Amino acid sequence: MISSNKIRKIFLKFFKKKNHKIFSGNSLLLNTDKSLLFANAGMNQFKKFFLGNSNIKYSKIATIQYCLRTGGKHNDINQVGNTNIHHTFFEMLGNFSFGSYFKKEAILYAWELLTHKKWFNINKKKLLITVYYEDIETYKIWKNIIKISKNRIIKVKDKKNKKFNSDNFWKMGKYGLCGPSTEIFYDYFYKNKKKCKNFKDFKSQKNRFLEIWNIVFIQFNKTIHGKIEKLPIFSIDTGMGLERISAVLQKVNSNYDTDIFKNLIQHIIALSKNKILNKSTKIIADHFRAICFIISDHILPSNEEKGYILRKIIRRAVTHGFFNKIKNPFLYKLLPTLIKSMKSESKKICKNKKIIIKILKKEEKNFLKILKSGLNLLKIKIKKLKNNKIKSNFIFYLYDTLGFPIDITIEICKKKKIYINIKKLKKYINNQKKKSNNKNFKNNKDIYNLGNKKTKFLGYKKYKTKSIIKKIFINYKKTKKIKKGEKAQIILDKTVFYGKSGGQIGDSGLIKLKKKNIFKVKKTKKIGKIIVHIGKMISGKFLKNSKVILKINKKKRNLISINHTCTHLLNYALQKILKKKIYQKGSSINSKKIRFDFLYEKKINFKKQQKIEKEINKKIRKNYAIKVCNLTLKKSKKLKYKTIINKKYNKHKVRGVKIGSFSKELCGGTHVHNTKEINVFIIKKIIKIASNTYRIKAVTNKEAIKKILKNSKKINSIKNLFNCNSSEIVKICKKKLKIINLTYKNIKIIEQKYIKQIVKNLIKKSNKKKKIYFICKIIKNINIKLLRKIINKIKENPKIIVVALINQSVNNTNIIINVKKKFSKYIQANKILKKILNKNFGKGGGNLISAEGGFTKKNIKLNKIIKNIKKYLIKKLIKFKNVFKSI
Repeated sequence: MISSNKIRKIFLKFFKKKNHKIFSGNSLLLNTDKSLLFANAGMNQFKKFFLGNSNIKYSKIATIQYCLRTGGKHNDINQVGNTNIHHTFFEMLGNFSFGSYFKKEAILYAWELLTHKKWFNINKKKLLITVYYEDIETYKIWKNIIKISKNRIIKVKDKKNKKFNSDNFWKMGKYGLCGPSTEIFYDYFYKNKKKCKNFKDFKSQKNRFLEIWNIVFIQFNKTIHGKIEKLPIFSIDTGMGLERISAVLQKVNSNYDTDIFKNLIQHIIALSKNKILNKSTKIIADHFRAICFIISDHILPSNEEKGYILRKIIRRAVTHGFFNKIKNPFLYKLLPTLIKSMKSESKKICKNKKIIIKILKKEEKNFLKILKSGLNLLKIKIKKLKNNKIKSNFIFYLYDTLGFPIDITIEICKKKKIYINIKKLKKYINNQKKKSNNKNFKNNKDIYNLGNKKTKFLGYKKYKTKSIIKKIFINYKKTKKIKKGEKAQIILDKTVFYGKSGGQIGDSGLIKLKKKNIFKVKKTKKIGKIIVHIGKMISGKFLKNSKVILKINKKKRNLISINHTCTHLLNYALQKILKKKIYQKGSSINSKKIRFDFLYEKKINFKKQQKIEKEINKKIRKNYAIKVCNLTLKKSKKLKYKTIINKKYNKHKVRGVKIGSFSKELCGGTHVHNTKEINVFIIKKIIKIASNTYRIKAVTNKEAIKKILKNSKKINSIKNLFNCNSSEIVKICKKKLKIINLTYKNIKIIEQKYIKQIVKNLIKKSNKKKKIYFICKIIKNINIKLLRKIINKIKENPKIIVVALINQSVNNTNIIINVKKKFSKYIQANKILKKILNKNFGKGGGNLISAEGGFTKKNIKLNKIIKNIKKYLIKKLIKFKNVFKSI
């Protein structure tokens, strides 16, 4: 059997012999293409070459790329487990040509690699081809040069008679690069099945054919107006999934039976109580690979963008573990098996082994709590159903508010034959997606239809310049003019305004035409290679192609530059004081403050915070010069310039920022000339925002002086309170803390004695009905926290099954009801509370075991409420007397 590792080597060896440059695959993160959260195809890293935005040294390339498909155009997440061939994470084998070879050579290469004895040696009779029906050239290559019979070349037409709307006509998007494609399919049952006469025949036999290789001929460009134009240079983009070709070469019918998944699946089955390979087992195996590679790229679970995708995949895996009756954290246990299975490809995972285990343990524990609470709510809801129909908005509430997976809700409802309106449920989900998509709409460069154009930035050295208005947008719609009072977005041929990027906020200022026509720029964004000036027309008007004068807010820019330079000092100080390589995760720099996020495993105490501050202020006072230079990425690496992890840099031109001899970073932001301009630096706080992720909030210059003065005022007020001088403050505060701690301990002892006494009295006076105990009493002037402690103490008594206490004070009246878990099937705390509150205008809630509420209405007859609770309990106790005999 040929291993997947050997398949990788053979593929690269073949294309090396065909004079292709072998590129290493990118990580899953794509900083060159902000329209994608993760790489989803082999061509992603070469997109700029296909678009003609950049020149490439090599016209022929081959690569193996990690891909993740969990959303957008390529979303396979819902297919995983339902088929044997779909995955969220997979490896794409690809060869590319940029103006070198085209259709004939691309087809010949694919055919030789797949069928020649020296390479993959697949039986030619087992391969079937699809082509775009109008692509006669490709059809003839297959028929006349490769010598494939007509019966095994399927012409694929357009869908719904829409031109170029075909499975075999590739498009980058609504407009842009496009072209016909040809696909190679493996026929699993070629001996036993009839020949395919047409596309319908081919499509109807789902389990028979497996697509193994897709070759795209990029020869056209679709304009905004829908015209298809020929490109000056033709390109080739191919893709072959490693998992699929491994299944074919290892002679198995499912990707999950290959050596890529085999050991992982056996391990999952061993952990599961369902000792079979089912849909859930496949999903766990697939998702676990994706999880490990995402975390290896230093992405942490969160509720936003990449972190949200990671959390979603972890939760889906845990959910399907739950379906397989795995009810404890288990994913982290699979890591050694994955490392063995991936072999040479697991280096990245091995490096991040500790952090993967730590994150998975934490995420699984937290999500299992959500699962338990969601299941309780669902069970209660199902019990109350009268017509065996569950409302879609309730399912969406469980999912959207509590994070309870829809998959589990649907699975449970199916088993209990409860109807769910899936259409309504999809509406709720789609509405939520639209809301989140609208947030990212304004940052999409496609709105501005600029293609490859860019804005020339002169703002490193200038604060003022002349320019020409190239485009005007009002509400992101193109227009030729703007008048007074209108809000707009302006694009110029050159600018001194720094566009928001790299964590640094954009500039603000004015755009003028003579004295009467003034546009106030409130913010500036960098989108792709263009800089967008967003603001309002204060007076006069602007027309497209007007010659204007730009002037930024110099004071604001200077403060931003001070803070940006200080983030470089902060990065240096963190490395030095924490004595470990830290990874910058992001920053936010404006004129007033700095926010700096980074990965660090240990705790950061106040002493370390002080050391970081001290180190930075020491560098500020020494007045180091800040030097900026342009260099190549290769040279920057030799000179040991620091880069931000997973950020993609231009190979030919990068901007280096050097402070003294201790700080070297690649950075596109604006900076001051020397450290003395920073004046002073103060950390406001260091907080933990996620697992192993810290956030520093800091201020410099005037804002730091304001903070010092505020702190000084606080210190002076403490001095006045204790009537002492500065040198005595710490000693006095320590003494006072000791007194407070002792007092608190004494209060706790007194409180415990007081609770014991109250509980003793309540139990003595408790109601008794046929050896069954319950407590229903009114207590006066006790705070809610103490009331809860009293109930917890009463619960320790095995003979008392129900406690209902009403606390009456001057301001409000509270009620707490608690039922022993063992008997909550027969007496429910939330039902008792609901009856009381509905009759007496109260508010509250709870579950079967515990419920709390309060009364908004005054002059309520509390004695009557207690009597009603007693009556209700006595009825229940008589009704279920056989159940309560055990007490």
